[in-house]
Amino acid sequence: MTLPRKQLICPESTPDYHVTSRCVRRAFLCGVDHYTQQSYEHRKPWVVDKVKQLASIFTINICAYAIMSNHYHLILHIDTKRNRDLTDAEVAYRWQQLFALPLLVGDWLAEKPQNSAEKVVVSECIAKWRGRLTDISWFMRCLNEDIARKANKEDGCKDHFWESRFKSQALLDEKALLTCMAYVDLNPIRAGMCQTVEEQEFTSIQARLQQ
Repeated sequence: MTLPRKQLICPESTPDYHVTSRCVRRAFLCGVDHYTQQSYEHRKPWVVDKVKQLASIFTINICAYAIMSNHYHLILHIDTKRNRDLTDAEVAYRWQQLFALPLLVGDWLAEKPQNSAEKVVVSECIAKWRGRLTDISWFMRCLNEDIARKANKEDGCKDHFWESRFKSQALLDEKALLTCMAYVDLNPIRAGMCQTVEEQEFTSIQARLQQ
């Protein structure tokens, strides 16, 4: 039986995770379709830009990434301390960048008078969103849904774009984290997409080298 994601991810004991998501279609996510020779390389910046945007909203750090032809790799670190340090208003403003806020929360941000019952509802919303800002499942949902909508619009279809669930693996110690980062960094070379790390486009190691 498949376990609920909340039983597989525990940020308090294991904050680092290797996450992958794969396209289910024959046509590649970001590469060249071997059958039609159509290129989808222009989709790679979609993924990188969305990952960076979400990292600025969620309290989840990006340790490494590699955008491949029909899947991508991320190594994520759940930053619980940064999450705890956010004020309630900061939580609301971050969540507002992703979803529309309930009217009560909007009134609270605008410092409009509220009764005790309304304040309780606002506090419950803030606590829920604070938890979601450390939730890899919500991070991946926001990422994959956005890319799927863009790709489906471009392809003129409404079918599933991703496999039903992303895959995640806990990295239990620093050695596992460094080993997995090396695996992700070298994945394009292993796949024959390039010969050197300097040639690897849309990877975290290329971004680090450029900096």
